[in-house]
Order: sequence, then structure tokens, then C-alpha cells
Amino acid sequence: MITNNDMLLAFALTLIAGLSTGIGSLIALLSKKTDTRFLSASLGLSAGVMIYVSFMELMPESVHLLSGIYGEKEASAYMLLAFFIGIGLIALIDFLVPEDENPHEIHTFQGNDKKLKRTGVMMALAIGIHNFPEGLATFTSALTDLEIAIPIVFAIAIHNIPEGVAVSVPIYHSTGSRRKAFWYSFMSGMAEPIGALIGILFLIPFWTPSINALLLALVSGIMVYISFDELLPSTEKYGHHHWGISGVILGMAIMAVSLLII
Repeated sequence: MITNNDMLLAFALTLIAGLSTGIGSLIALLSKKTDTRFLSASLGLSAGVMIYVSFMELMPESVHLLSGIYGEKEASAYMLLAFFIGIGLIALIDFLVPEDENPHEIHTFQGNDKKLKRTGVMMALAIGIHNFPEGLATFTSALTDLEIAIPIVFAIAIHNIPEGVAVSVPIYHSTGSRRKAFWYSFMSGMAEPIGALIGILFLIPFWTPSINALLLALVSGIMVYISFDELLPSTEKYGHHHWGISGVILGMAIMAVSLLII
């Protein structure tokens, strides 16, 4: 039987993982002037993290969970359906935004670039969406087995740090405000304990492996779309191709190491 103490401990572990994005935002605050090389690398790093975690963690886990309910082919089909629905949802949002307001359009860099700020906001939103089910997964794993949950919390904290950097850098470079850079990064991380709270209040009585699996695949589609449609083009527009690609590789490497730790 799950006790109140069990739920409090699980929530505390989820909160620790979410707060690690603040470490990344503090790194961004050390940048005293606009450095487009650092900016390109950070955007590439965010794309690397999102792409790797989608294809190597979330989608396989979705298939694994669905395979316990359906056959292997059916599980893959449902996962892919949810994945492309996620792509369709974010693409629809992108389509509905007017072109002159669209953060996915290429613009030249300026010290007070409003489009760059919107890029940071979009990344915060995407990472927040990603962190929501991640927080719920951390919470439920902590309720099941702390020996499993603690390595998961550690690994999630590791890859939340570059996510915090990737959110903070464009916000800081576009607004010049360290407070805003930290705030957006902090709030994207807080999606994890919010996911845990939702689990406590609403979902635990109704949560099923099928719902969890489909949500993981949906979020994968959203992150992959944003990575290819916004983040990777953004690494190119500042004229530092190799810095952006290096960021992508570094983001993937950080995720690979963190997953090996689990």
C-alpha cells in the first residue's frame, strides 16, 4: 500500500531532477556578451538532447510498454501513430502562427531579437512538455522501487542541465535579462514536479501502461519536429555550422552517457 511518506519522497526526488535545469541556466548567466558561437552550440546541444532521447529512450520505451498489451507489430503501429500525431499537433500550431510572428522563420541575430526570444520560449515549452511525463515517470518509479528511481533521477538531472542552458541562452541574448533567462529555464524544469503532482491528484487511480506509452511517443514527435524545424536551422543562421554540429553531438553524447548510468 502506498503511504503519504512514499508519495512525499517520490515527489522530492522528482523535484530534484526538475531543479537541475537551474544549474544550466546559471551557466548561461556567465555569458557577459553575445557570443553567437556559444549560442549556435547551445541550440545544437538542445537538438541533440531532444533527438537522442526521442529515438533512443522514449520511442523504444513506448513500444516496450505497448508490447506487453498488444502484439509486436500492433505496438509499433500504435507508437508510430502517436509519434506522428505529436508531429502533426506542433506542425498545426506552427501553421496557425502568422509568418511575421513565427519563431521558425530565419532572421538575422540582434542583441534584442524578439524572434530569438520566441525561440527560447518555444524551447522552454517543448522541454516542459517533455519534462511533464518524465516527472510522472520518475514519480511512479520512485513509488515502485527506490533502487530504480535514484539512478533515473540522477540521469534525468544530468540531461536537464544542457536543457537549462539551451533555454536560457536565447532568452538572455535576446532580452539582456539574466532574471528572465533563469526564470524561463526554471519554469521548464518545474514541469517535472507538476507532472508528479498530477500523478498524485488525478492519474494514479487511472494510469495504465498504455496511456503512458502513447504519451511518450506523442512527446517524441513534438520534440523531433521542433529540433528539425527550429533548433537545427537556428544553429546555421548564425554562421557557425561546426559549432552547431558539435553541440548536437555533445547533446547526444551526454544523453548516451546518462542512459548508460540508468
